Amino acid sequence: MTPDRLNRFARHIVLPEVGGMGQDRLARAHVVLVGMGGIGNPALQYLAGAGVGRLTLVDSDTIEASNLQRQTLFREADVGRAKANVAAQWVGRFDPALNAEAHVLRITGANAREIVRGADLVLDGCDNFATRLAVSDACVAEQVPLTSAALGRFQGQVANFAGHREGQPCYRCFVGDAFDAEDCDTCADDGVLGAMVGMVGSFAAMHGLRALLEGVTTLGDPQWGQLHLFDGLKPSMRTMRIAKDAACSGCSGGQQ
Repeated sequence: MTPDRLNRFARHIVLPEVGGMGQDRLARAHVVLVGMGGIGNPALQYLAGAGVGRLTLVDSDTIEASNLQRQTLFREADVGRAKANVAAQWVGRFDPALNAEAHVLRITGANAREIVRGADLVLDGCDNFATRLAVSDACVAEQVPLTSAALGRFQGQVANFAGHREGQPCYRCFVGDAFDAEDCDTCADDGVLGAMVGMVGSFAAMHGLRALLEGVTTLGDPQWGQLHLFDGLKPSMRTMRIAKDAACSGCSGGQQ
């Protein structure tokens, strides 16, 4: 690393759990972020802040005034613009050394594999089950680890999945095929607190860093297949282990 990059990431490098090797790994890493909304905003900010060298940002939506209460990358002047484009431009201003590419499209079963292929990690913070399951199936097929983050009112969920590995569950093992549809509760219907979204998105970024640095540093166990549940009202967190489904159509050869 050049002297200016060493200075920028000095607080990371002095951590024994990250160090120079870990920072170099992050600089060479490619992360695909699916959904540049409430979860994607803070996740992107902290992944870019950590120096993840290549970021692919995927979202088909445009910015609305109601997003500004929690999607802190955006301004009033951005209303009507594509979220992925504005987020990529933010990365360029924040750290020109990073490579951020925007894809203004919706991920489906037809294009998901092409989008995630070759990535070191996918972080999914989208808002519907159909997209989540398409992303999960693509990650299994392309052997890419997945960090999944979701939020409903004051409950957050974050988990790392490696369904392509022997004995490890995928996201479809967790929710099953019944949710392979467009219907989903929305923030517009249920409401959402901006600070709660920030907490879940930040934890997702941290969990994603664990996955990226697995086997390189001692940052921690990625905790594959363990679902972390946040209750923002108490507040509290509990963890549950997701079992691999032997009949899963995503990672166990079952029929979709």
